[in-house]
Amino acid sequence: MMMTASEPAAWTERYESLRRYVLEGRAVLQAQPLGLVLWMSEAELHVLKARLIGGVLSKAQRAELRTLLPVGLVYDEQGKVMLDPDQQVQQSLRVFFSTFERAGSARGVVKAFRREGLKFPHGGPAGTGEIGWQALSNRLALATLHNPRYAGAFCYGRSRTWKDVEGKKHTQRLGREKWRFLKQDVHPGYLSWEQFVTNEKRLLENYQATAGAMRKAGPAREGPALLQGLALCGKCGRLMTVSYHHRQGKLSPNYDCSVESAVKGEPPCQRIPGAGIDEAVGRLLVQSVTPLALEVALSVQSEIQQRLAEAERLRQQQVQRAQYDAERAQLRYMRVDPNNRLVADTLETQWNEKLRLLAQAKEECQKQQQLDAAHLTQEQRNQILALASDFPRVWQDPKTPDRERKRMARLLLEDVTLRRGEDITVQLRFKGGATHQLQVPLPKSVTITRKTNPAFIQEMDHLLDEHSEDEVARILNERGWLSSTGQRFSLTLVQGLRRTYRLKSRFIRLQEQGLLTARQIEDMLGPGTNRARYWHRAGVLKVVKLNQHYKNLYQRPTDAELEMMRHRQRNPSVAKAK
Repeated sequence: MMMTASEPAAWTERYESLRRYVLEGRAVLQAQPLGLVLWMSEAELHVLKARLIGGVLSKAQRAELRTLLPVGLVYDEQGKVMLDPDQQVQQSLRVFFSTFERAGSARGVVKAFRREGLKFPHGGPAGTGEIGWQALSNRLALATLHNPRYAGAFCYGRSRTWKDVEGKKHTQRLGREKWRFLKQDVHPGYLSWEQFVTNEKRLLENYQATAGAMRKAGPAREGPALLQGLALCGKCGRLMTVSYHHRQGKLSPNYDCSVESAVKGEPPCQRIPGAGIDEAVGRLLVQSVTPLALEVALSVQSEIQQRLAEAERLRQQQVQRAQYDAERAQLRYMRVDPNNRLVADTLETQWNEKLRLLAQAKEECQKQQQLDAAHLTQEQRNQILALASDFPRVWQDPKTPDRERKRMARLLLEDVTLRRGEDITVQLRFKGGATHQLQVPLPKSVTITRKTNPAFIQEMDHLLDEHSEDEVARILNERGWLSSTGQRFSLTLVQGLRRTYRLKSRFIRLQEQGLLTARQIEDMLGPGTNRARYWHRAGVLKVVKLNQHYKNLYQRPTDAELEMMRHRQRNPSVAKAK
């Protein structure tokens, strides 16, 4: 290609203009202060960082950003998320989520895995892509339950990070409504988005820290309060807490709405005694459950069979993995040069370790198989079937733990609203939307419940006319009477009842009947005498027992008896001769 005469001139002109532009720019930079130049460099870095962040956000908005995946999810060759091809990992996660659906708490899942001897997968060292196996912990269970990637959703911005004035870094987890990007059904998962939301709600309800009015029913506890976690205040709608007190020797619950009291120091919104409520609700549940008994029993039996089958499959997969690892270790040992003893010894040690783990896995599998077989005997199958038809006996059996009664109640009830008036209004909302209302009378006060029967007081009044107080106690016990608190009678109890109901004492009754004390007898005989007991022993004066301390009152002597005692007192010789 030939160059024309004008082209060299054009190239020279362009070169000169470019050279002047560079020199002018350098002169401008040299003329600026150093701080301004550094500030411009910082501004350029900020712009570059903003562009990079913008690119990340753009990909995140399209759900195309490649992030670190939890165990059980991997990227394929095209960069798309898929389930881990390892069947043991998939089965472990499916059993994990199904166990949470049954247990209702992360701790319950951990206990179930440890009871069945199951391991849970976890990510190996960063960049290796290897899967490790360990005992499930509560922290790992919560992290798995809170991760939306298992529901097939892509999310970005679940936490916020910032630095304070001292340069210290802070991280805050945000609620789902504050996540920057959230896109559902992006890739395959182990549960649906609706199940993930339900699990999140259940975890929030189990949260037992200070969650205020947002707190819902936690796990069933050991106390006798049947409506623990289900009772709602009929005035403000808040969840009611439970407190206990002793009533007639038994632990009795109270349902309290005391949020405002704890926060603002105000009186409680409501405080309702719960013993009568629990009894009424228990009777209603027994009546409601009976028609559904057979269906419940069959579903329980089917669920147990399914759970045992899932656990057995996982244990078999663990044995298969241990067998595979042992065979690989054996193959590596067989391929090594026998003369290279340093490597051969190491590989032999690894092979022995894998064989030990294989034997341990087989032993645990066989041991658990025996336990499962023991749990599914024909007798226990019959007990499960009989459970439904005999539900009232199971509910009322004193050996049934309170925790189990609460769990049975939660299977049927959504919540129970309580409102206190002249009576207690109990509004029950069953699973499925059905409602029922009960009216429970308020329990009587202690002064009323411990009030003695008036007929008994009248009977005791009659007995005091003829008997001393200790004799009255003995007669009442012989007749089988009991006090208002269910106690046998004693002298102290009879005296207390006499004072409470202002009955006349034994002394006053005898005085009204004309009986006299020793001093009164001696006053009748004249001054200087102290012989009432003497004349009683002589058979002249008759006595009536006053109390258990050998104190007596004397019947009034006749005029002839008085004259005879005075005469003998004046003539001691006559008395001696007699």
